[in-house]
Formats: sequence, C-alpha cells, structure tokens
Amino acid sequence: SGKQVGKTTLSKEGPGYIRAKLYMAAVVAGQHNPDIKEQKNRLIRHGKTKMQAIGAAMRKLAHICFGVVKNQTEYQSQVV
Repeated sequence: SGKQVGKTTLSKEGPGYIRAKLYMAAVVAGQHNPDIKEQKNRLIRHGKTKMQAIGAAMRKLAHICFGVVKNQTEYQSQVV
C-alpha cells in the first residue's frame, strides 16, 4: 500500500449501460442540480479529482432515485 500514481478511474462493476446513464446524468446534475453542484464543488475544494466528484454524484443520484421511488414523493432539494 502506498500512494496511488496516475489518474483515478471509475469502477467497472455493474452493468455498463446503467453506469453510462448515471455518468451523463451526474455531469448534467453537476451543472444544474443545487445539491449535486454543492457536493461537487466541496469535493474539488478538498482535493478530490473531477472524476471522483462525478463518481460521488453518480452515487448520490442513485440514492435520490431510490428514495423518490421508495417514498413515492417528489424530489426536494436540500440546498436552499
């Protein structure tokens, strides 16, 4: 174990077609969704790469989608 050298990459786990859709949604959400935009900017300020921030946005979008479907409610932004 040591310092990782080189670029970070997204995991290749799971279906690629879902990962591709989440990736594009995360890129757009990073520009337009206030929750994702704030998270992305915070992560980049703290030294994460843009790809790591997009990966975190993908995960957050998946959690948001699951919560909306599970609770049968509209999405409400946490950032005011």
